[in-house]
Amino acid sequence: MRVESVGHYKRAIIMPGEFYVSSKPIVISTLLGSCVSACLYDRKNKIIGMNHFLISGEGHPPGSALCFSEAGRYGIHAMELLINEMMRLGAHRDNLCAKVFGGSALTRLPTDSVYRVGENNSRFVVEFLNLEKIPIAARDLGGSRGRVVHFCHGDYSVYVRKIRSDHNTNLAKRDRECWTDALKRQESAQSSVDLWD
Repeated sequence: MRVESVGHYKRAIIMPGEFYVSSKPIVISTLLGSCVSACLYDRKNKIIGMNHFLISGEGHPPGSALCFSEAGRYGIHAMELLINEMMRLGAHRDNLCAKVFGGSALTRLPTDSVYRVGENNSRFVVEFLNLEKIPIAARDLGGSRGRVVHFCHGDYSVYVRKIRSDHNTNLAKRDRECWTDALKRQESAQSSVDLWD
């Protein structure tokens, strides 16, 4: 994540696996392919936050609730990190509203494939927010195009620009690199864990 300034305006740019929360004027931006972003806001306490994540394609039978699956734990972790940091800054869970974006299908897969990453991510974020009773004020999920997303603190607006399909090759490559990097980090973390009896 990096924060850049243009005059007195600030913008935080988040990458896969990151999140950003603020109680001060800022725009939070990201680039989405099959990943999803939840833009959460507490209008009463003027706090916003956005994450960028994807869940595993494995670990759930087709048609089952993703929130209760092995795959869903990545999304639950990403959502709870965002919500907890917002609450740390003074947000109240009961005041939260959401706008959700992403989940593009950047590759063509059979409809019964568990590796339909964009579809699974979209389904997960909607399931999670419904279970947590956080209303979804706006959504732009699925499709076959990537998105550039800008979330504004002042009026909680989200500006979305769809990316031409000829750019999707780069998004698919970046998503694949995100997956492989995450798996490598997970493997190295597992191999370095000491178990105590």
